[in-house]
Amino acid sequence: MNFQFDLVETLKVTMILFAVIDIVGSIPVIISIKQSAGGTLQSFKASWVSLVIMVVFLFLGNSILELIGISVGDFAIAGSFVLFFIALEMILGIRIYRDEVPKTATVVPLAFPLIAGTGTLTTLLSLRAEFHTISILVAIVINVVIVYFVLKYLHVLERLLGVGGIAILKKVFGIILLALAIKLFRTNTGL
Repeated sequence: MNFQFDLVETLKVTMILFAVIDIVGSIPVIISIKQSAGGTLQSFKASWVSLVIMVVFLFLGNSILELIGISVGDFAIAGSFVLFFIALEMILGIRIYRDEVPKTATVVPLAFPLIAGTGTLTTLLSLRAEFHTISILVAIVINVVIVYFVLKYLHVLERLLGVGGIAILKKVFGIILLALAIKLFRTNTGL
């Protein structure tokens, strides 16, 4: 494990995870979950659970892959395809695939699959192939703090951003994610 801290690298990883988690783009889904849960969200609990899921997968995901005979490079290539399709969804406004979210709870649909979903977990292992572990850990914590504040102050953000602002942010982070997907693919295939 490499615990060398690099501020620029940490900021890169933070932006990548922010784009993949897409908490701002998920505001309409979160509002729907909030309404079906009776108007309240368990912001702290959902954030804490997603943090635990991401950190555990960051450290144990590689062992799980080794157990089934897949290298981190192979997983990174697969992850680049997942990121590519998530980015296309964000940029083009189409729906290729989205985990169905149950309407009855707040922690399960928020922490998993919305925040720490398949795209996020794939990204974490893909990032391990390219960035230092400490940078990824700090980026996870920063993103979970952002997630907490978005969940806590959802009503304020909804008013401030409006529908147009949320759409613009989604497109911008979609392009960043698309570039990352291409870079991960090139790096791990040697192209």
